[in-house]
Parts: sequence; structure tokens; C-alpha cells
Amino acid sequence: MKKRKLYFLCAFFLFCTTSLLLITGSSLLTLSLNESNTLPLGTFITWFGIIALPLTLYFGINEFENPSTKMTKMLANLSKASITLAVLWIVISYILAGNISFTFSETNNFQGGQLAMKLFWINTYGTIIIPILILITYWVSKLFFKFSK
Repeated sequence: MKKRKLYFLCAFFLFCTTSLLLITGSSLLTLSLNESNTLPLGTFITWFGIIALPLTLYFGINEFENPSTKMTKMLANLSKASITLAVLWIVISYILAGNISFTFSETNNFQGGQLAMKLFWINTYGTIIIPILILITYWVSKLFFKFSK
């Protein structure tokens, strides 16, 4: 088995597993990793799933390894940027929330406040939506290329 296919299968399995845990609301998500109950396992499960999504896309599209068109090269680069954003998601989220459990309050301060919460959700949704948009754009470009021949 080629490395790329193995990476794809691992990322896809991780994405499916984390999605299942999040959709079902597994009790693993609330399991605390420290004595003071401030470090939920769900944060890391979510992070791994968020990273696995763009990795699945990147390793699942073989053409991203050696792009043959400008469009594919652009999408491959966007996919790499999406992976970077996914890796940085936990850092950005921590900066916004001020805690690793990502809880926000009605405070007047930026960190942990309502504006930070809105930015947290924009960051989270964007990190998930960008790889999906890359995939849709790739499929549409393949359809146009196929019909233009």
C-alpha cells in the first residue's frame, strides 16, 4: 500500500470516528484530563477531527500531489493552507476563549467575551467549511474539464 493511500485511510478513519463521537454526544467528550476538570477530552477529539478533514481531502485527491493544471495547483495550495488553519485551530481558539474548554461569558473583556465567541465560531465553521468548498470546487472543475473536451 502506498504511503499516500495509507495516510488517506488513517485520516478518513479519524474523521469518521471523531464525527461519530461528536454527533452521538459521547460521554468521552466530557471526560476531564486533569484534576481540576478544566481540560476536557472533547477539545482534543474535536481538534483531531478538524485536522483529519482537510488531511482526508489532501491525501484523497491524488492530483494534489503533482497538480497538472493551474486550478488544481491552486486548490492543492488552498488545501495545504486549510491543513495549517486546522492545526492552528486549538491555538486560535485558546487565545479567543482564554481557556482550553472554550467557554465564554458575558464579560466586557475581549478574551472570553461575546465578540471573541463570535470569532471562535467563525474560525471553527470556516476551518470546517473551507475543505468542503475546496472539494466541491475540485469536482466542479473536473466536470467542466470533462465536458469541455
